[in-house]
Amino acid sequence: MATETVQAEGNCNLIVILGTNASGKTRTAVRLAAERGSEVISADSRQVYRGMDLGTGKDLEEFTVAGKGIPYHLIDICDPGHEFNVFEYQQRFYRTFSDLSRRGIIPVMVGGTGLYIEAVVRGYDMVAVPEDPLLRERLHTKDMDELGRYLHTVNPTVHNTTDLGDRGRLLRAIEIAEYSAAHRDDAREDRPVVHPFVMGIRWPRDLLRKRIAARLLDRLDRGMIDEVKRLRAVGIDWERLDSFGLEYRYISLYLRGELAYDDMVDTLTTKIGQFAKRQETWFRRMEKRGTAIHWVDGDNYPAVRGLVERHVGVDGNHQDRQ
Repeated sequence: MATETVQAEGNCNLIVILGTNASGKTRTAVRLAAERGSEVISADSRQVYRGMDLGTGKDLEEFTVAGKGIPYHLIDICDPGHEFNVFEYQQRFYRTFSDLSRRGIIPVMVGGTGLYIEAVVRGYDMVAVPEDPLLRERLHTKDMDELGRYLHTVNPTVHNTTDLGDRGRLLRAIEIAEYSAAHRDDAREDRPVVHPFVMGIRWPRDLLRKRIAARLLDRLDRGMIDEVKRLRAVGIDWERLDSFGLEYRYISLYLRGELAYDDMVDTLTTKIGQFAKRQETWFRRMEKRGTAIHWVDGDNYPAVRGLVERHVGVDGNHQDRQ
């Protein structure tokens, strides 16, 4: 996937607010959208699924400001059985972005899934990739190490390293890399031009840990375990729940009697904290690859508003206020 350095100054037509779990990014994005008459586009790989609300931290109640609902997009767009992916996200984002732009709206993207955010702000070249039986037949005798080396040969800048832990995902990653290299021009057709202004919400590590722990207990009190039970009741199997990770994985273990309640809470608190570290690592890599991220400490909303007014404009016009 080809990338290019992101220019985050002047003529911006997309505002991006990124952050880790429990950083308060959604509340910030919704408040900003409300003030600017904008709409929110989610960039979260699990919030696309219907019926997965508390476990994914959708916080849909936050999309109401002063009694008015703030429109949001790419939340609750498919069922949990659907294998959603970054290519589908990018395509849906472009359609939503184009529609909002035609209406004169500069949308606010918010999320913590670095791969989804980067696919948009760096304009990954991605195409719909069919399965290639001949390629799979050619690779079926190779072990995992050989497949990993082959993938790096085809695509030296592998973005999603989780592909390397599962044979099926690794084969699919190779399939995508080979097909994309041969059809790169197809990915650029009819793609809108995105000029993002990117901000990040960050907290000191100790305060973030406290926020993660408090948020987890709040979601458990509000019925997160019952949410997992409902998913089971509509036919989502344990393996699929495990694939969603974090809350769904460890609550599933608790429901199956493999983990005591207190152990589940302690383990989840630790695992979510570790995931937040991985999110921070991804964001740092984004900066090294050329994405300018303007960081705001904690819940300093006036700083967010000031940055947007300087770099995007007071009323949402595509202008540089420097």
